[in-house]
Amino acid sequence: MARMPKLSLADGSQVELPEGEPVGSALGKAAVAASVDGVLKDLSFVPDKDSAVAAVLLEDEDGLHVLRHSTAHVMAQAVCELFPGAKYAIGPAVENGFYYDFDLPEGLGPQDLNRIEQKMRKLAKQNQAFIREELSRAEALERFADQPYKVEIIESLEAGEVEGGDTLTAYRNGEWSDLCLGPHVPSTGKLGAFKLTSLAGAYWRADEKNKQLTRIYGTAWATQEDLDAYLHRLEEAERRDHRRLGVDLDLFSFPEEIGSGLAVFHPKGGLVRKIMEEYSRERHEASGYDFVNTPHITKSQLFETSGHLDWYAEGMFPPMELDGGTDYYLKPMNCPFHILIYRSRTRSYRELPMRLFEFGSVYRYEKSGVIHGLTRVRGMTQDDAHIFCTKEQMGAELGSLLTFVLDLLRDYGLTDFYIELSTKPEEKAVGSDEDWDEATEALRVAAGEMNLDVVMDEGGGAFYGPKISVQARDAIGRTWQMSTIQVDFQLPQRFDLHFAGDDNARHQPVMIHRALFGSVERFFAVLLEHYAGALPLWLAPEQIRLAPVADRHVEHAGALAARFTQAGLRPHVDDSKESVGKKIRTAQLQKVPYTLVIGDKEQDSGELTVRDRAGTETPGVEVDGFIATLQSEAASRALQQSTFGD
Repeated sequence: MARMPKLSLADGSQVELPEGEPVGSALGKAAVAASVDGVLKDLSFVPDKDSAVAAVLLEDEDGLHVLRHSTAHVMAQAVCELFPGAKYAIGPAVENGFYYDFDLPEGLGPQDLNRIEQKMRKLAKQNQAFIREELSRAEALERFADQPYKVEIIESLEAGEVEGGDTLTAYRNGEWSDLCLGPHVPSTGKLGAFKLTSLAGAYWRADEKNKQLTRIYGTAWATQEDLDAYLHRLEEAERRDHRRLGVDLDLFSFPEEIGSGLAVFHPKGGLVRKIMEEYSRERHEASGYDFVNTPHITKSQLFETSGHLDWYAEGMFPPMELDGGTDYYLKPMNCPFHILIYRSRTRSYRELPMRLFEFGSVYRYEKSGVIHGLTRVRGMTQDDAHIFCTKEQMGAELGSLLTFVLDLLRDYGLTDFYIELSTKPEEKAVGSDEDWDEATEALRVAAGEMNLDVVMDEGGGAFYGPKISVQARDAIGRTWQMSTIQVDFQLPQRFDLHFAGDDNARHQPVMIHRALFGSVERFFAVLLEHYAGALPLWLAPEQIRLAPVADRHVEHAGALAARFTQAGLRPHVDDSKESVGKKIRTAQLQKVPYTLVIGDKEQDSGELTVRDRAGTETPGVEVDGFIATLQSEAASRALQQSTFGD
């Protein structure tokens, strides 16, 4: 008699599973899949040895992945039934949802998504079982003979890429099936709450030489409440989209004449950048940084020495041939230039740590498909610092760097952080394991002192060293990578950097790379979305909108504006012929912090009627008190607006 497999369950108990019995029989009704020795399996999986088994629930991260993959199959089934002759390509689960690519006999419009959704709901109610099947290559080719994309996948698979040598797996529900490794929920009746969200074009196998397919995106969640919350987050993210806000608030644009991923900042946007950068410069100066400036292009030799041409060439613009055959490159990084400043003369240990800082423009050849507003561009300004120090100074320097970074980010209104520690890449890396281990440990210690969660990013470091990155959550809970700090033992070696120690011997410095904003453009976008365009007073390009009720009030409004300007505030008089109601509405749409209505009462009394962004209106505010309050609010970089009532 065959021995019954013994299952060790998550609660610490053990059960013996009768021969041939599926793993799902040992788990509760809430399970939608099983984790068997750490591998996701269908509930129909029959173990043949002792195993550690845990139930995967719909609301678990793994459960949501299985749910979304299963929902993608049902979507493809619905499309094939609604559009006879449809050819389907691939349909994976992705973050927060799923998609499927189709070659359809007719075009789809947004109105078709609801029709497909309704068909999916009917299929879900039928409670069709998801059945896993093993097919030989010949059987698979026969099964999918009318599906050219599946045939291409089957024919492209080498024996080593197919589980079980020459056996493929497929999943069938009803009369529809697809090649798939699984797992899936037991039946379509287990599907949770779902919604199809958008249409897009996608080239087959991501190759623009291939046919463009129709990609349908959707999302799926364990409950309707979870789905509603996610859709609300999507709506909120759309409302905060910096690309739309950039147009609505007249901050920046991307002229076609200049090229993709290359932004121009309009006067208001340029003013916000100026304020951001000036405050950052003040803080850097107070913290002992020296300001430097470097050119935008260089001979290829610099990037050959640094290693960027070996490890980063695909992210660089092509060279320009000048001076009779010399290749020049637009710089993707500032660090080699700062190294040359350090190396320009003999350095002493007394000069260390040396902190060099620059708002340096860099250029990276991002593919057109990944360019996205200001968050992924081809031309950007990095707030780059490079610190040269001794190994003995490294730990203290990293600690002070992280403190400086977090304090400055908090000043801009970001307060919810965790730290990600990225270690040595398996392939793209230079230097000894000993150097990498020492640098990684120094970063680990510094990160651990910040009283923040530390998350590991194995293999995510740069080619020359490990890094920590500050991850910030914005007002709607999205995570953005902000500041990065990298410990580098390699570039000082490659450039033969030294300093004279107190023993009069030559020693090699440690180089720490630090970008605080990451790039000014990206940080600008993050702040816009974090504040939904309603920047705090100190960052707002226009702080006060004066709205004269009639032409006879314009002169008084202008005199007030002059007083505000003299006090260091940024006013604007709306002297248009619009009604005062329209002027107030325009100021609200432009996210102006304070609007002052100037009519007969205000002109005669010399007092102000103040309206804040929330719509609260306060009459009878004394001018000097208003100025003092706004000066205090701006100086403190307060996130909340001031009040003027009793």
